[in-house]
Amino acid sequence: MDLNLAPLLADPLPLGTKGLPPRAAGLTLGQIGSQGWNVLRGELPLPVAVLKEEALAHNLRVMRTFAASTRARLAPHGKTTMSPQLFQMQLAHGAWAMTAATVSHVALYRRFGVSRILLANQLVDPVAIEYVLDELERDPEFELLSLADSREGVDRLSCASVRRGSTRPLQLLLEAGAPGGRTGLRTVDEMIALARHIKSVPGVELRGVEAFEGVLSSSGNPRGDNPVRALLDRMKQCIARLEELDLLAPGRRVVSAGGSALFECVAHELGALEGGFDLVLRSGCYLTLDHGLYLRALEDPSRADPAAVRLTEALMPALEIWAHVQSRPERELAIAAFGKRDASHDAGLPVPIAWFRPGMHSKPAALGPDLASVTALNDQHAYLKVNSDHPLATGDLVCFGISHPCTTFDKWQLLYRVNADYDVTGGIRTFF
Repeated sequence: MDLNLAPLLADPLPLGTKGLPPRAAGLTLGQIGSQGWNVLRGELPLPVAVLKEEALAHNLRVMRTFAASTRARLAPHGKTTMSPQLFQMQLAHGAWAMTAATVSHVALYRRFGVSRILLANQLVDPVAIEYVLDELERDPEFELLSLADSREGVDRLSCASVRRGSTRPLQLLLEAGAPGGRTGLRTVDEMIALARHIKSVPGVELRGVEAFEGVLSSSGNPRGDNPVRALLDRMKQCIARLEELDLLAPGRRVVSAGGSALFECVAHELGALEGGFDLVLRSGCYLTLDHGLYLRALEDPSRADPAAVRLTEALMPALEIWAHVQSRPERELAIAAFGKRDASHDAGLPVPIAWFRPGMHSKPAALGPDLASVTALNDQHAYLKVNSDHPLATGDLVCFGISHPCTTFDKWQLLYRVNADYDVTGGIRTFF
């Protein structure tokens, strides 16, 4: 699936774009990689967000291999990056579809030519329903799956489809939930009752079952009491009854789960389903990983059954924030010139991982937790507790890893793609 990126690459970047040198305003996105810029030479106004090419390529390859080994299909959640350029990388490395969270996401994906979308939410907004029905009628090649967990929701879709005389039924997945969780039906009996209803009304068809296990704790014995395992078991029970009662529409059958922390467990539990089901994994953060939430999750040995197929190699963090030290007002305190407007903080504070002083270093030097740590963030400032003997000084560059990529990407319209020497090889646009 090749996306239409030419208009994006030809789009001039306006003055005031965060991370863009003011003198470079008006450059197109496609011209960024030919400017000869380097992050460490002081040629960009910090802070900047960078994506390391080597790590991106590694993660794309590792996840493609994992999907092939588990016979799963990938539908990466595009809300992580909201970058059509990164979508293209994922599609070029075997992604079967892209996942969206809102109809605005769907509209952006369609703008750039994504032809198969899993909307991991329920369509209830009349404007959203009409847009999806418009797109299905406009483009016979467009495929969309969305979710259902109530008769009321299904009836809204059915009535809208019938009212406009749509010729293509909306394709639905039953959403399985858990007590105390988010959306989704709590029991198998509720799921079967809704499946019967879907089959009884026009304009909609049932394709399978979906869940998002990421909102549940994975703690507990992998072989015993575990809310994630219980949810996946309910999905399997539901699928067996759907087949027994002939409640699925003819054609494609889908079972989908697999956030960025637990996709190995999902692949192990759901990958062996019979009946021609496509297992669709929706991890979005595998592309960049992080230095916090997801790195810890993937290193946690209790997250999956020991017999599960594992990644052949560890994923690599690809997303970094670079900022200057603005002040060293106390021996054990440094202030870096970035903050909540630049980096995620909802799932852990940024982590200092390297520092660089032009004229002193030939490459960044390690800056581990024994030397420095972020203790607090303001909108534009970060407080670093620093070892009193460390030479970190005003004007030095510090590299920060983040926790939870989704809420860092949404703070940047422009990120830089860099090689191992931090030469800028291209620009990446986001659309939040």
